[in-house]
Amino acid sequence: MDAYERVTNARAKGRPTGLAFIRNLFEDFLEMHGDRRFGDDSAVVAGIARLDGMPVTVIALERGVDTKDKIERNFGMAHPEGYRKALRQMKLAEKFGRPVVCLVDTSGAYCGIGAEERGQGLAIAENLMEMMTLKTPVLSILIGEGGSGGALGLAVADEVWMLENAVYSVISPEGCASILWKDPSKVKEAAACLKLTAEDLLGLGVIERIIGEEDGNFDAVYDLLRGEIAATLRRNRELPIDELLQRRYDRFRKIGAGK
Repeated sequence: MDAYERVTNARAKGRPTGLAFIRNLFEDFLEMHGDRRFGDDSAVVAGIARLDGMPVTVIALERGVDTKDKIERNFGMAHPEGYRKALRQMKLAEKFGRPVVCLVDTSGAYCGIGAEERGQGLAIAENLMEMMTLKTPVLSILIGEGGSGGALGLAVADEVWMLENAVYSVISPEGCASILWKDPSKVKEAAACLKLTAEDLLGLGVIERIIGEEDGNFDAVYDLLRGEIAATLRRNRELPIDELLQRRYDRFRKIGAGK
């Protein structure tokens, strides 16, 4: 399967969204709203839940299911208040010793005038800075599209996993083709050059693990993830905080060096 086929699979209609993963992986999910500065952003779903009896904070970028839902959630493109809501929940997780699980699926952060006026770049930058030193385990999983800083704003973690057909890139193949070649028909070549597939990124050291999609049997995927997430979070909780943070710092320093 070539790179652009992975892109189309990541965007496929009917592919489970962040909320589907929350409902199938976690128990007793209680959603929290608002950033305490401007408002609530429906593109970011955040709250507390239980995983195998362990309290966790869960944050997901949600692109919506049907047309009405997609519009309401801005197709998963978060505003600054969405990233600030996510950070508020992360800081609460740190305070109460809850691990954080982020589920990433977005074509990118929203780039509208209002978002820029309210500090989109600053909101993402603050997340990057705060997540790097967050004193609790963080696991990020790319479940669909991982677009640019919009995805990275929830992907500074101790480990980053990707589903088999997820993609993660600084720009969309369409955007890359338009900029580099001024030719949207070059989208397949752009996808290949961007090295955006899970296999590419595992080789570059950007991610730690690829999760198979079991030929579309997501019930099996949920069963696998449930146990693997719980085991990973418990293992990282046992580390001294200084060691956890040093490992997190080191993983980002090594990105691009390969394995």
